[in-house]
Parts: sequence; C-alpha cells; structure tokens
Amino acid sequence: MSKTQSSHKKAEKPSPETDAPQTPADEQSIENEVISDPVKELENRCETAEQESRQHYERLLRVSADFENFKKRSFREADDFRKYANELLLLELLTVVDNLERAIQATSSEKKTVGCVIEGVEMTLKALLKIFEKFSVKPIEAVGKPFDPNFHQAMMQEASDAHPENTIISEFQKGYLLHDRLLRPSMVVVSKGPEKAE
Repeated sequence: MSKTQSSHKKAEKPSPETDAPQTPADEQSIENEVISDPVKELENRCETAEQESRQHYERLLRVSADFENFKKRSFREADDFRKYANELLLLELLTVVDNLERAIQATSSEKKTVGCVIEGVEMTLKALLKIFEKFSVKPIEAVGKPFDPNFHQAMMQEASDAHPENTIISEFQKGYLLHDRLLRPSMVVVSKGPEKAE
C-alpha cells in the first residue's frame, strides 16, 4: 500500500468526536438554545409593548391638554358672545341718545317756554343712559384729554392757546365703550397748539 492510499484511508475513518452519540449535556445546551429563543422573543415583545404603551400615554396626555385648552377657549368665546351680543342694537340706540342730547342743547335757551318738553326729553335720556349702564355701555370722556386714535376720531384741528397740542377741545359726537371694547369712537376737535404768528 502506498503512502497516498494510507492517507486516504486515515481521512475516511470517522473521527470519534463527530460520530459519537450526543451526551445528555449536549442535548441540554440545544434545549437551552431552543428555550432561550422564545424568552428573547417574549422580552422583545414586552419591550415593544412598553414603548407603544409610553407612546399611547404621551398621546393621551397631549389630547387631554388639547381638550382642556379647547374647553377654556370655548368658555372664553361663549363669555365674549354673551358680553357683546347686543353690540349692533346698542349702536343703533346711540343715535337716539345723540338726538335727545341735541334736542336738549337746542332748546336750553328757551327753557321757560318749552320747559315740560325739555324735562320729558331729559327724563327719557336719563332712563336710556341707565339702560346703557346696566349693559356696561359707558361714554368715553374725551374733552381735555390727549387725542388717542384708538378711542377718538379727529374731525378737525383748531389752534388753541388754552389747550396744548393734540388735546381734545370739543366733541361733535360722544364715543362709547361696551365693557372694554370700543363701540363707537368719539368724533372730536383736536388742538394744534397756540396760533403761530407770521
């Protein structure tokens, strides 16, 4: 027999390690590997479920906060609606007030002759102003105050030695507030300051 043939026969001989029957220890390690896979899988599932649970909880907190903000905003809007629902009606009634005030001014010089008429108009005006007060309609005090474009509408400017520049000298028409909102601006005459000599 040659050397090459003997080496083939050695290679063909089964090794005792590969063909040897498996021992109980080897079977135990295989079982552990099989068992450890479901454990890892359950751990992964548990971790995924915890992450999803955290995400759902955070979403719930956001939705809850959004809902609370919505409730507050709705309450504020409803409150504003209640406060200002009569705005157009009150604006129309202001014209009546203006006419009553003009009637009183126009007849004040003839009080002796038409005293009863003036008294009736004054009583009507007082009653109407009381109603306005009840609904939080307040006149804007303009004369002698600095001009504010948020509350006053300048109709003209006049030179005045008695009033500093940008001060309201007189008003054509009173302005009114409804609660804290401008219902109608005051129509006013604004001082230009003293007349400049040429």
